[in-house]
Amino acid sequence: MRCDKCGSDNPDTKRFCGDCGATLANRCAKCGADNLPGKKFCGDCGTSLAASAAETSDDRQIRVADTSASENVEGERKTVTALFADIKGSMDLMEDLDPEEARAIVDPALKLMMDAVHHYDGYIVQSTGDGIFALFGAPVAHEDHPQRALFAALRIQDEMGRYSTKLRASGNPPLEARVGINTGETVVRSIKTGDAHTEYTPIGHSTSLASRMQTLAPTGSIAVTETTQKLCAGYFAFKALGPARVKGVTEPVNVFEVTGLGPLRTRLQRAAGRGLTKFVGREREMEALRHAATLARDGHGQIAAAMAEAGTGKSRLFFEYKATSAAGWMVLETFSVSHGKASAYLPVIDLLHGYFKIVGEDDQRTRREKVAGKLTMLDRSFEDTLPYLFTLLGIVEGEDSIAGMGPQIRKQRTLDAIKRILLRESLNQPLMVIFEDLHWIDDETQLFLNLLADSIGTARVLLLVNYRPEYSHQWNSKTYYTQLRLDPLGKEGADEMLSAIVGDSADVRPLKRLIIERTQGNPFFMEETVQVLLDGGALVRDGALVRLTKPLSELKIPPTVQMILAARIDRLPADEKDLLQALAVLGKEFQLSLVRAVNGKSDDILNQMLGNLQLAEFIYEQPALGDIEYSFKHALTQEVAYNSVLIERRKQLHERAGQALESMFAGQLDDHLEELAHHYSRSDDVETAAAARVVMASNHGRSRNDRQLRWS
Repeated sequence: MRCDKCGSDNPDTKRFCGDCGATLANRCAKCGADNLPGKKFCGDCGTSLAASAAETSDDRQIRVADTSASENVEGERKTVTALFADIKGSMDLMEDLDPEEARAIVDPALKLMMDAVHHYDGYIVQSTGDGIFALFGAPVAHEDHPQRALFAALRIQDEMGRYSTKLRASGNPPLEARVGINTGETVVRSIKTGDAHTEYTPIGHSTSLASRMQTLAPTGSIAVTETTQKLCAGYFAFKALGPARVKGVTEPVNVFEVTGLGPLRTRLQRAAGRGLTKFVGREREMEALRHAATLARDGHGQIAAAMAEAGTGKSRLFFEYKATSAAGWMVLETFSVSHGKASAYLPVIDLLHGYFKIVGEDDQRTRREKVAGKLTMLDRSFEDTLPYLFTLLGIVEGEDSIAGMGPQIRKQRTLDAIKRILLRESLNQPLMVIFEDLHWIDDETQLFLNLLADSIGTARVLLLVNYRPEYSHQWNSKTYYTQLRLDPLGKEGADEMLSAIVGDSADVRPLKRLIIERTQGNPFFMEETVQVLLDGGALVRDGALVRLTKPLSELKIPPTVQMILAARIDRLPADEKDLLQALAVLGKEFQLSLVRAVNGKSDDILNQMLGNLQLAEFIYEQPALGDIEYSFKHALTQEVAYNSVLIERRKQLHERAGQALESMFAGQLDDHLEELAHHYSRSDDVETAAAARVVMASNHGRSRNDRQLRWS
């Protein structure tokens, strides 16, 4: 049995940890209930505890973070957000109290911290006795891991505040926490100990800097570095604490305190704050939305779905459509968040807050009055829905009248109540309901959407939804369903968009071509690339003109784009992720015969894995004479995958690629000298790389026969 506090393993019959003295919990993996040591089945749900015991708490955390991803036992490079939290003054507390009494006070606080981290899919690396060290973005990457870390930190402080209130009420001293956070690159690795337990640990300067932020944080606060602050600006509110000298860092580090949530919730809102770029290339999709709206306004309800990869402009399409076509409509909108699957009804509650005009400053009484008043004005027959809405919105006064009702019946009546309200509202004016990012939707919200989708065929309702390709639904067979696939912008549209941002002077045209080539016309990727260049001083605005001040070779992947692509890669099965990283070493384009030589798997297995990577649109098969050729869909995807490979493994793969090329093209090496030089120069075999370059230089202008003789 593994100790939740210190991580050591103990015999199943023991009640307390032999290393730290903490109470051992025989916790059920299914329902989370604690059971006495030695019990074989959970007393709450009947699940076998033997199966639960075989799965360690760390293994469970990896599984919860994403069941389809696997740890890489060799390690890899990752950009992560590290969080350190500790209890201020815990040593003084332990000195004044009996150890068991102190533990009874400190342990619940540690559990609150761990629960907050787990709620946002963070990974507990270590419990330090009076604090925790956690990672976000590893073992499994998330495209918003800096925000998740800050959400977890705010939750820690909120829960600690409530816990301290209880401690004061019972006559005990209150506890306060300090939290430090930083985002940066680390090497993460899995270490198997002698007892087969796996520990997942990061190594790197960025995690140490997070620890320093914790020591600099005022008691009861959250301190973050400027790197994290920039990635989360707008989503959270910050107060500058000024520069601080940090051990091991040459220059002073700018420190910021997180003071609460900011006004922004989506990437589009953040982009709007900077100024939206020109909207181009979506005339066909806008016309399809206008056609669906015309039908819905006439009483033929419609579902219009925008499906596209991240950054292609799904939210922007709806934004532009609302701006030009929402007059005369009641518009209700909501969105899912990547960490929202663990919280039932989040988008539905957000939709209802908009409908009832509930704001954060409203107390419970005001909220009840807004709900009851709105429904009374709509239709007095809806008074029977109030108990269900009050419970869903958490604004019940006194005893909950439906608390004793079965959960399935309560759920069905709640969803039916919301559906009835929306359909009744559509009788007064046409209703536009927008649900965004369904790929992150929770099960309860999905049930509501299915119910609504089945009911709008004869209503004046336009249901707009958007999602990424991995999301699936059952609406395709409905005659009133239309799917819009948003492809990346073509060269003309991408050039027009970039011209609106950086102009069209001769100086920036090579830059525009490079950005389009690397992003393949993805609007968000293009915007973020330009923003990184502006922030880093590589692009400078000079009045109406934009000047390039640094070489194009310094073009970097924006961290926001890197996190999106890393999150996609991490959700591949382990063997396919390993293959994708190997392909990234081979280059943007590569031949099947070279993949076979480097990978070493059987043809059947390799072909299946390559087929799966094609289905997921990481790579494309290219038309070619002779050998089959592939290319990465995005140069950025290839770069992110390449950068995640440890340097030692990169060298080995490059050397194997060079050896394979020599073997495959022994009779025509002169045609592959550039590839040989590239791969060997990035391996430990620098002598062969130098030889290839010498032959390349001396072969210039010689005949084929002469060139071949010089290499041999």
